Amino acid sequence: MKKLEDYVRSIPDFPEPGIIFRDITSILQDADGLALAIDSMQGCLDGVDFDLVVGSESRGFIFGMPIAYNLHKPFIPVRKKGKLPCETISQTYDLEYGSAAVEMHKDAVKPGQKVVIVDDLIATGGTVEACVKMVEALGGEVVKIVFLMELAGLKGRERLKDYDVASVICYEGK
Repeated sequence: MKKLEDYVRSIPDFPEPGIIFRDITSILQDADGLALAIDSMQGCLDGVDFDLVVGSESRGFIFGMPIAYNLHKPFIPVRKKGKLPCETISQTYDLEYGSAAVEMHKDAVKPGQKVVIVDDLIATGGTVEACVKMVEALGGEVVKIVFLMELAGLKGRERLKDYDVASVICYEGK
């Protein structure tokens, strides 16, 4: 039986020399790889009491939706600024060169609700940190954050040190 790491395609020198890009499309393109990814991420939630799954655009949708469906939980999308139709809250975060903003509907999380955040990758942790801030601003409690992959060399876990963070695959580099 293949391990999840066996489904990840590693592309050297992309997007620049010295970087190894970890491509998840090779997981998505294989039914067994996709099932293993979803099952492994969902397994990180065994024994966790929660009300909602939050996922950020777009790969957080890919993994968060089937987990929410399997566990019969609502799914809350976090989108790029200006993409949601109702009243939103917004959170900016820093990128390597500049900043970006994400939003969620203002009525998506009720005070006291326990929230799990799901995303494909933790690198620097900025996007998920923005999600955490919005959940907490609405009165929710982040009880777990689950990633498919972690690039430990970028130290995103340190940014989320106050939260229960799990990653299925961890690469030591960047």
